[in-house]
Amino acid sequence: MNAPFVPLSVRTRLVDLGDPNEIARLEGFVARHPLGTPFHRPAWFVSVARATGNRALALVQEHEGAIVALLPLDAIHSPVFGRLLASTGFAVGGGLLVTDGADPAAMFAALEELALRLTCPTIELRGGVLPDDGGGWALRTESHANFARALAADDEAQLLDIPRKQRAEVRRALGIDLTVEVGTAEADRAAHYAVFCESYRNLGTPVFPRALLDAVVDGFGEDADILTVRHQGKPVASVISVYHQGAVMPYWGGGTWDARRLRANDRMYYELMRHARRRGCTVFDFGRSKTGSGAYHFKRNWGFEPEPLTYATWTAPGNPVRDANPASGKLSLQIKLWQRLPLGIANRLGPLIARGIG
Repeated sequence: MNAPFVPLSVRTRLVDLGDPNEIARLEGFVARHPLGTPFHRPAWFVSVARATGNRALALVQEHEGAIVALLPLDAIHSPVFGRLLASTGFAVGGGLLVTDGADPAAMFAALEELALRLTCPTIELRGGVLPDDGGGWALRTESHANFARALAADDEAQLLDIPRKQRAEVRRALGIDLTVEVGTAEADRAAHYAVFCESYRNLGTPVFPRALLDAVVDGFGEDADILTVRHQGKPVASVISVYHQGAVMPYWGGGTWDARRLRANDRMYYELMRHARRRGCTVFDFGRSKTGSGAYHFKRNWGFEPEPLTYATWTAPGNPVRDANPASGKLSLQIKLWQRLPLGIANRLGPLIARGIG
């Protein structure tokens, strides 16, 4: 098989992310690319870097002034997990986007050089065109899966599209006195973050700083919103969703202890399906989950089939492989301890730790 033709005039460079014109060019490239995701957009990777005190970067290749490849990056520092160059940070997607005439090998070589220059011993590519296994790179295929499917034509069809057992839970939720609100105002953000903090503490996970969530909502503008379910005026479940190329992606969501008995999470996702269809969406992208996890099985219960994801990790010569797997013995103990923290303490300490998890 012949190798793809690469024009001699292709050049690889770092983008000046302080230049609004460059930002607009990147946004346009992602919008036009059929494999572009919300996590390739500067609205994501630049916003999360600013909000967490990390650094955003973007490698591009150009031919005759046109972008033919883009690799968005966040350089993340954690006192617990070390330094990481991720594409992209705090995301489940990203990686290298290419068009005809791109030279992926040159992009990966530039990426490795950049990681060494920034003293980042680890690179993670969460999708996109991937390098070959070897030469410091390792590919993982079975650790995570994504869940996405088409939305139904109307509300009743959407309900019938849910498998019988889960549909019964949604019907029960519809019979409970719950209210649903959608917006991006301060009241929506405060309600979401209160629910989000409690949910993350209960999972044993340090919560992200609210500035991170606000930055994404602000960065995406009309392409993001918050749906909150309330019971007797109190928020019990809430989710931030982003919208891209006709798909809705519920991303940062959670529920309080009361959410389970009120079936508020079931109501939340069904209402989001209805809301997204009214916005003109045709696909519900439930996002990724770790294979075999509770979230993995929850999404399957809704009728979504797993699509295995392949990620690539590079480790600089002489450095240990980065371990940020919550299932590892070391971290599972830390999770159990975190679950026992009072909520107020978890909320104060969590953002300081989570800004470096990436």
